Amino acid sequence: MALSDDRAPVAVVDIGSNSVRLIVYESASRARRRFTTRRCFAGWGGSIATTGKLDADGVSRALRALRRFRALIDQLQVRAWRVIATAAAREADNGPEFIAQVERVLGRKVALLSGTMEAELAALGVVSGIYAADGFAGDLGGGSLELIDVRGGRLSDAVTMPLGGLRLIDTSQGNLKKAREIVDAEFDKLDWLEKGRGRDFYAIGGTWRALARLHMTQTSYPLSVMHNYRIPAEDALKFAALLDHQSQSSLAGIRDISSARRETVPYGALVLERLIKQMKPRAIVVSVMGIREGLLYSLLDEGEREKDPLLELCANLAKQRSRSLENAYELCAWTDALFQAPGPVETPEEKRLRHAACLLSDIGWRAHPDYRGVQSLNLVAHGDFVGVDHPGRAFLALTAYYRNEGKDDLSQKLIELVDKDTLKRARILGAAFRAAHMVSAAMPGVLPNTPLTYEGNRLIWTLPEPYANLEGERVERRFKTLANLLEREPEIRVGTQFQLAAG
Repeated sequence: MALSDDRAPVAVVDIGSNSVRLIVYESASRARRRFTTRRCFAGWGGSIATTGKLDADGVSRALRALRRFRALIDQLQVRAWRVIATAAAREADNGPEFIAQVERVLGRKVALLSGTMEAELAALGVVSGIYAADGFAGDLGGGSLELIDVRGGRLSDAVTMPLGGLRLIDTSQGNLKKAREIVDAEFDKLDWLEKGRGRDFYAIGGTWRALARLHMTQTSYPLSVMHNYRIPAEDALKFAALLDHQSQSSLAGIRDISSARRETVPYGALVLERLIKQMKPRAIVVSVMGIREGLLYSLLDEGEREKDPLLELCANLAKQRSRSLENAYELCAWTDALFQAPGPVETPEEKRLRHAACLLSDIGWRAHPDYRGVQSLNLVAHGDFVGVDHPGRAFLALTAYYRNEGKDDLSQKLIELVDKDTLKRARILGAAFRAAHMVSAAMPGVLPNTPLTYEGNRLIWTLPEPYANLEGERVERRFKTLANLLEREPEIRVGTQFQLAAG
């Protein structure tokens, strides 16, 4: 049954092996954003392997947190919400009793996911948040690891394995050498891991996110965004091998690793190290979208699922922050003329990112003029976007900066995320936005009637009546900057002899 499409808040209560979480999203659309998140590290699944039961103290903490979650759901007037439970509740002898308690507290049926269902929903989370995902998704929780092949939205070779961080600590009795033997024995059972060779591995789960956060800090990475953070497999292997030899005490002083994750990080690093050696992927890509997002994605209708999440989010932001969403869409069409022969030619992905940049071009207009460039850059560089990798995010941020600033005095760290051609496209687009907004004032109806064209070595901008009086020295300067970046001679044609665009 599909979720309501009335843009009302939706929520998921996720009962895992180490924590319970409540995530409320603004809506069930492809452009959904997290409205609020609550979690409690209960750790009740840490002794299932040896005792067969959920820890009593952990159960008490979880139920207390769930009562609070239910109060928040009522307070936020969330009508559409689901409750899911995973490995620990599924495998414990007292799991059914715990589920019954949860249902009484929440007043809602709990969907107890099988291992295969966990893997499939995690993969759908990757599909919903990473554009054209192609590789293996791995969701590492406290009790289990789910692996699944993701290729063009098609899912195959799903498996669940008893390799969650808490489970490994329990079964190995806290011995990392013994844990390595357990991990290798489980991976040896799979004869299809080689299908991941040379493809991406999408890492899901808090333990792997903690590992990636530490890697960001160690490498002085210029972005703080975790989603789509990419580590070459060789680098990830060395880093994981280093971490899986660390004790809790040695990790205690590292601020990037929370106390709740400190115990499981060496075991998560161990699983990742052994997986890389077996699978030989090209890179590890962090996905903050997993089972919960996959569940909501699965409940959307087909039309909503097929929408581009990046463009939907950018349009949403433009609607909230720019002066005219219609003008932003007109800017997409107006700049189309720049990026076709004889001008620079784009790939489909480059065109997609350009249209996203057009939608974001006016989101900083309310900021103080002295800070519009930096504030727009930060809003995009660190914003809650999905469907874009980090080089693409850097391109969008740089374009937003160049749209507001006529100078190039940025930190080289961010620029290093893009290649020279991409940086030049960001400068071209920024210059185009500066010229366009000078004439349109971000109002709709102007750009369709003031087109750009190439004629030989010239870039022509036509300003017919009634737009002729908008031409001036600043317009000329900004247009000349654009033409120079395109290695063309600028020409602005003004007057009554030029016809308005049809319609």
